[in-house]
Amino acid sequence: MARNFVASAFVSACVLGTAYGFSAPAYGLDADMLKVMRMHPGPGTGQGAAPYVTIPRQIVNYSGPYAVGTVVVQSSERRLYLVMPDHKAMKYGVGVGRPGFAWSGTVHIAAKKKWPGWTPPASMLRRRPHLPHFVKGGPNNPLGARAMYLSGTEYRIHGSNEPETIGHAMSSGCIRMTNADIKDFYNRVKVGAVVHVLR
Repeated sequence: MARNFVASAFVSACVLGTAYGFSAPAYGLDADMLKVMRMHPGPGTGQGAAPYVTIPRQIVNYSGPYAVGTVVVQSSERRLYLVMPDHKAMKYGVGVGRPGFAWSGTVHIAAKKKWPGWTPPASMLRRRPHLPHFVKGGPNNPLGARAMYLSGTEYRIHGSNEPETIGHAMSSGCIRMTNADIKDFYNRVKVGAVVHVLR
């Protein structure tokens, strides 16, 4: 049943609009590769890692309106851009909120943490009571190797121990990256950086 719900949530990848100034093409979604919640699958679901394809980070041309250091999340494209000097941006693959949990807005990075602990929000525990109430930082933590906390929300840009979910819309609203990418992003982005989450 969980698989059917997730499969129905996928849509075709959108090509990034030129209005935002990014010139690299979008990648397609890989719905057949996804296996949800590998580390905490819940009752009645299978276990074991699913195959996946890593989305490489890359420097792309940028001619949009945002200042250097700004973070732009293109939810429909499943990509995050960090605006760099000289009309460039670093482009990362991300996982975003699934239907019913997608959001948009402008926030800023309020804090950064290495190997953060994870406490599921009460709303998540009501939906999935089998989840642990706390997971200490480490390789089995759903927040992965790094987390950036977004102001005024319970959301984060964070790493993931489920790399097969990157490039998909299946989180509870957080922006997910591979642990390799979140470490790179963590070293580049500053506390206070503006984050635009776009549909």
